[in-house]
Amino acid sequence: MEGLYREEHHIFRDAFRRFVEREVAPHMERWEDEGVVSRDVWRAMGEAGFLCPWLSEEYGGSGADFLYSVIITEELAKAGAVSFMAPLHSDIVAPYIAALGTEDQKRRWLPAAARGEVVLALAMTEPNTGSDLAALRTRAVREGEAWVINGQKTFISNGILADLVVVACRTGTVESGAKGISLIVVERGAPGFHRGRNLKKMGLHAQDTAELIFEDCRVPAENLLGTLNRGFYHMMDHLQQERLMACIMGQAMAEAMLDMTIEYARGRTAFGQPIASFQHNAFTIVDMATEVKLGRTFLERLIADHMAGKDIVTDVSMAKAWIGEMANRVAYRCVQLHGGYGYMEEYPISRFYRDVRPIPIFAGTTEIMKLIVAKRMQLM
Repeated sequence: MEGLYREEHHIFRDAFRRFVEREVAPHMERWEDEGVVSRDVWRAMGEAGFLCPWLSEEYGGSGADFLYSVIITEELAKAGAVSFMAPLHSDIVAPYIAALGTEDQKRRWLPAAARGEVVLALAMTEPNTGSDLAALRTRAVREGEAWVINGQKTFISNGILADLVVVACRTGTVESGAKGISLIVVERGAPGFHRGRNLKKMGLHAQDTAELIFEDCRVPAENLLGTLNRGFYHMMDHLQQERLMACIMGQAMAEAMLDMTIEYARGRTAFGQPIASFQHNAFTIVDMATEVKLGRTFLERLIADHMAGKDIVTDVSMAKAWIGEMANRVAYRCVQLHGGYGYMEEYPISRFYRDVRPIPIFAGTTEIMKLIVAKRMQLM
């Protein structure tokens, strides 16, 4: 992996780390209490060029390679700021618009997204359909020069702040299943577009996760993104990168938790010696370090293959399942090694413990990942 990184990547990492230390980390506690990050940090990210860096200059980016996105995701995760879902905005939602949008759509939406003036979200999940996207019920009907949308979405990250939401809707018959789904962009202020409550979660407290409600919501016909009734396949095309981003978050969090626990265990004493020196604790740390290193090795190969344009669906599904679960095993053991202090909110490990839990859930659960792999291995 070091062969992929150049000097400019290391300079960028240092610059972004300083940005996080100055503009993000000091505010996390307040944002967690408020249940949402400030719009100011989105604009600050945009002004500094840290949003959608891969976009070409004509759309407000700098034409950077995917490693810049990797660096941003890792540094936010390591700082305990995974609640700030800039990677969702930049590397999951914006690519839909860049890949599927018309020239007019790209010029309308992408520069504002790169500046942090427009926050992006993706609305797939519904109250009764989790990972089964083909069964979604939110419906869009064409009426003249508009789409009229009715339905409800839930667990939508960036849902409160979002100014632009890519919504998966049924535009064909229920019987058409996956072949009758389209992607339609709904902008803030659209008639009939309402936000429900900011959902209270176990972790990711600074992440605004919302219910979105569409009641005869009218949007212009030109807000169709991509090809009519091909939305399911558009989503499948983009899930490889979405799941890779989840792997990057989980891996970086595991590394950060291991580092802070080693430091704590070396300094904390019991019975006259550092708790790291007790054989059971030392072996626990060694086991975690081994799993973390295995995860990093697997992840770096996946990043390189993804950048080379290879199909990594099978491997990234394996990684999403394994790294997500590994990061949670590490979290459990690290809290245990911190003892009572690990359960205290003022210790970072406590936030990491609750924030890492959804990694095996979002972007497809561990069970769905294993199902995908089993089918691609022709086991089912």
